[in-house]
Amino acid sequence: MNTKDEDRLREEQPCRLLDRLSILHMTQSTRDQTTGWLMVFPALTVVTIFSLYPAMDSFLLSLHRVYLSLPGLGQSFIGLRNYTHLFQDPVVHQAFIVTLGFVILSTTLELLLGLGIALVIHEHFRGRGWVRAAVLIPWAIPTVVASQMWRFLLNDQYGVVNLILFGDRVGEYVPWLADPWTAFCAIVVADVWKTSSFAGLLILAGLQAIPDEMYEAARIDGARAWQRFRHVTFPLLKPAILTALLFRTIDAFRVFDLVFVMTQGGPGDATQVIQFYGYKTLFTEGRMGYGTTVSVTVFVALLILSVFYVRTMGSTLLKREPT
Repeated sequence: MNTKDEDRLREEQPCRLLDRLSILHMTQSTRDQTTGWLMVFPALTVVTIFSLYPAMDSFLLSLHRVYLSLPGLGQSFIGLRNYTHLFQDPVVHQAFIVTLGFVILSTTLELLLGLGIALVIHEHFRGRGWVRAAVLIPWAIPTVVASQMWRFLLNDQYGVVNLILFGDRVGEYVPWLADPWTAFCAIVVADVWKTSSFAGLLILAGLQAIPDEMYEAARIDGARAWQRFRHVTFPLLKPAILTALLFRTIDAFRVFDLVFVMTQGGPGDATQVIQFYGYKTLFTEGRMGYGTTVSVTVFVALLILSVFYVRTMGSTLLKREPT
């Protein structure tokens, strides 16, 4: 072997070593990916069976005309006619407006009250554990029970609210759930009372993640309480506020049991939200295909809303402040 061949071999040896290391790295990476897929496979299977399959089956059912009261007719495929009728249905338009108003009012009030609750129970004071437990009691009560309680409180004959406001002047008692405006306000108040503590719990988790050193540095710099909240607390709370906003918006958009117990969608259609309209269409009128169309539309709307939050509002809230 001549000198040139020896030099060429010396130059090729590091390259071969790098190639072998690259192959080993790719093999290890492939093994890690395979292990990861094997670990999440059970969860993916459960999600597919109990979530994805029902959703796809509901979508297929929404493409048919099905009546529970006329089982002999069977199912007839009508394509997208249910969706065309849905977007032209004036009752759906009214229900969507009511739902949108409920979502905006309840979510805004719950975030504001939740922020206040979180700031209070985050402070150190005697009996803080008892206060935290008491604050979470409304959220722990089942919605059906809480709704029934509010229906009794707002009763126009023996309700505690009328008794507190008017005492023995029975003739002045207000039928809160019989007036369109007061009935709508009643379901908003009931929802805010029950779920503000949940928003507060999410925001409290964000508060506890803020280092105490940042507050100490702000105090040393002479920042007052409002300045500390504006420049330290609120910017670092943006991820928690986004999470609370997303969860509460989705939950408020699909409200059903609160309306079902308190008002049954009345008086008239003043409190008929979109989910309750879908329930009536399915089980009262027996129109399975059209009722399923309402549910699928709500699901798609919530999916789009979630993506909108994460892609637009999320990127705005979570971006770093300039230093």
